[in-house]
Amino acid sequence: MINLIWLGLLLVGLVAGLFTGHLEAVTAAAFEACKTAIMTIALPLSGIMALWLGLMRLAEKSGLLEKLAVLLRPLLVRLFPEVPANHPAMGSMLMNIAANMLGLSNAATPLGLRAMQDLQSLNPNPSTASNAMCTFLAINTSSVQLIPATAIGILAAAGAIHPSAIIGTTLVATASSCIAGITSAKLLQRLPCFALPYGASIPVVTDLTSSSKKGDSIISAQPLSWKGKMLLLLFVLLFGYGFVTLFMKGSAEITSPILQAITVFSIIAIPFLLGFFPLYAFLRGVPVYEEFVEGGKEGFQVALRIFPYLVAILVAIGIFRAAGGIDFLSDLLAPLLDKIGLPSQLLPLILVRPLSGSAATGLFAEIVKTAGPNSFVSQLAGTILGSTETTFYVLAVYFGSVAIKKSRHALAAGLIADTAGVAAALLVCHLLLKA
Repeated sequence: MINLIWLGLLLVGLVAGLFTGHLEAVTAAAFEACKTAIMTIALPLSGIMALWLGLMRLAEKSGLLEKLAVLLRPLLVRLFPEVPANHPAMGSMLMNIAANMLGLSNAATPLGLRAMQDLQSLNPNPSTASNAMCTFLAINTSSVQLIPATAIGILAAAGAIHPSAIIGTTLVATASSCIAGITSAKLLQRLPCFALPYGASIPVVTDLTSSSKKGDSIISAQPLSWKGKMLLLLFVLLFGYGFVTLFMKGSAEITSPILQAITVFSIIAIPFLLGFFPLYAFLRGVPVYEEFVEGGKEGFQVALRIFPYLVAILVAIGIFRAAGGIDFLSDLLAPLLDKIGLPSQLLPLILVRPLSGSAATGLFAEIVKTAGPNSFVSQLAGTILGSTETTFYVLAVYFGSVAIKKSRHALAAGLIADTAGVAAALLVCHLLLKA
């Protein structure tokens, strides 16, 4: 499917540019996409990857990752029956899902790429996405969003009276998209057209040591002494004090105590993890500096692998947009969408969102400026922005990091989740926000 979509975007964009006289813009967009893929996305991502993969290695070596996985093991085992319950992938996926829910994009992507690498270690067909990979990608493109920080920030900057009003609608919409994404992934994997190669099966792994690559088994970590436990408790209490301090200061845009707590937690989560993981590993006898460096090396290797995948997808998207493809689809579908209560000015946002996050954010900012920050259109647009994902980008980065060439039903499940998110956003906004 991804082959046909990529070729379609490329050829339609080129032909449209030829007939509309936008060939110069098409050429400029292609080269700009190449620059964006490498200089704006891949290179900065490699540094962030090095940081988070270094921390994840400390969590894995100290045994902390396995303990974290136990928290949601009953649910994860049902969602990913092909993955052994004590495999490192369970902890990686748990951390990624939690980061996505809190809107911690800088942490979520590296953690997701690490999870994809762990899942690849179980994949008997390295060039074909496994069922677990497709389900995991569907969850990523439809993750429940507690705080749509980007949309709220734009609304607040534009002077919205209640910019946090979209938090509830976004939560409902993302919950709907998540259910749709997981359900579609499970159903589509059974179709003959998306079947795994004949004879493919997931190897049964009974312990962490046999599943780990390159001898990545857990170090014989020392048990925590009472002094170590007291030091960890002191560290937690210090950040607890910071949490209370930030909570008491509050935010003018958020009036609900629960939502305020979630906001403060998302602010303090990354600094806490940056300190807790190394401290915990050190107290259990892990050589923290050496292991962090070893984990960080993987970040640059992953960045190198995703270069061509990013260039391919961003060039096709850039050409299609520059040739006027999005505008053409908007004009074509506008009469139909008006009948279901979807404002026509939101259609470009909906069409661009699966392709480009930055472009979608720019379109949302323009909608807020044009329609006003307190209008129903802006609130609906903010809910849609927060409840959908850049599906093509996620697929290119995640599968590119492990050299997956056959994505099977992953793209279809992701687009179904996006569609469900838009539909749920439209319904809940009409019910709760329409005056």
